[in-house]
Amino acid sequence: MKIIEPKILPGFMELLPEDQIVFNTMLDKIRSNYERFGFVPLDTPVIEKAEILLSKGGEEAEKQTYRFKKGDNDLALRFDLTVPLARYVSSHFHSLNFPFRRYHIGKSYRGEKPQRGRFREFYQCDVDIIGDGELSIMNDAELPSIIYFTFKDLGFENFTIRINNRKVLNGFFEFIGEEKNSSKILRIVDKIDKIGKEGVIKELLQIGLQDDTIKKIINFVEIKGDNSVIISELNRLNIDNKTFLNGLEELSQVAINAKFFGIPEKNYIIDLTIARGLTYYTGTVYETVLNDYPQIGSVCSGGRYDNLAENFTERKLPGVGISIGLTRFFDQLMEANLVKGTQSTLSKVLIIPMLDDLSFPLEVATKLRNNKINTEVAFEKKSLKTQFTHASKIGVPFVIVIGEDEIKSNLLSVKDMSTGEQFNLTFDEALKKIVLK
Repeated sequence: MKIIEPKILPGFMELLPEDQIVFNTMLDKIRSNYERFGFVPLDTPVIEKAEILLSKGGEEAEKQTYRFKKGDNDLALRFDLTVPLARYVSSHFHSLNFPFRRYHIGKSYRGEKPQRGRFREFYQCDVDIIGDGELSIMNDAELPSIIYFTFKDLGFENFTIRINNRKVLNGFFEFIGEEKNSSKILRIVDKIDKIGKEGVIKELLQIGLQDDTIKKIINFVEIKGDNSVIISELNRLNIDNKTFLNGLEELSQVAINAKFFGIPEKNYIIDLTIARGLTYYTGTVYETVLNDYPQIGSVCSGGRYDNLAENFTERKLPGVGISIGLTRFFDQLMEANLVKGTQSTLSKVLIIPMLDDLSFPLEVATKLRNNKINTEVAFEKKSLKTQFTHASKIGVPFVIVIGEDEIKSNLLSVKDMSTGEQFNLTFDEALKKIVLK
């Protein structure tokens, strides 16, 4: 029989137990913070009708979508969690309460070119707020606080949430007579961190913009300072354009109110270079960077979309949301040696029976589990030295050895693997020591 090489496809992540434990811990912290802000869980199918998924994603999404036929059905794997959300809200509109606050943590799929930091299968961790007819700008101001508390909980301090508004950019492009090129300009400006100012100028020239127009765009996106200074500078431009002024008002409201949600002002800043490439963003946009590790890029992004559900319903369902691409983020953290698994077990106790009758060791294991202590029993008949070596390798905190002497004395031989200390304890004493560790 031919042996098949056990190899996964490029662009897919598969972790060893010690790293998967760290990954799951991060995922649980993200979920906990989302729920802390009152978001409810949602899951949608990984496979949807292709016409649903491709209704709003644009040309880029269509190129990257995994699409296939099954019988007469034209199907696709979801490339994000936002378009399925629009379909879900439109479908279940009469059963939902608005504003509808949902979080969704699940896998998405894109036909990316396999390379470091780009995955074909990846976890996204999204929160979105959907309104019925209208949605207060205060929701846009609240989302940065979710970003802030989530990344604080993940152990980061020095990060910046960069905020902008697409209406400010679009209104400015209209004002300088480049409305027809606004989408192209947005995509180019959004790449300024990757290709630099000179790269942006080169690409703007390639789409036919004149030197004086490019100079205006560069001068505009390079307006810097603290949030109040940037708002003042934008007002001082005296741009008489309805879209621009509407966006400026929204941007001001977000910047002013974000601090009241508990975010230190050093952790968020208006950045006029932030545009976000996806076509469905219509207002506020966000990107988050770890200041000490700029090479990682944006670790959380999102924005306001007022027209996402227009292909599914005539109702106006404005929304605003953010997303953490956890698979890519975790991969980048491992690459930078910022996370490292130290244990390959979730067990807190390993019981080693040193006798043939397992009834008492299993009784102890059951009592520990009933007290919410993760416990495993070593059933293999190996030497005590081998068992302790195994316990050390997997990183289990406590080992309990049970032999004839322990049964006679009704005491447990408990070893603290971190200190090497060994104790003879009653079950209650052992439980207390394990819980307190």
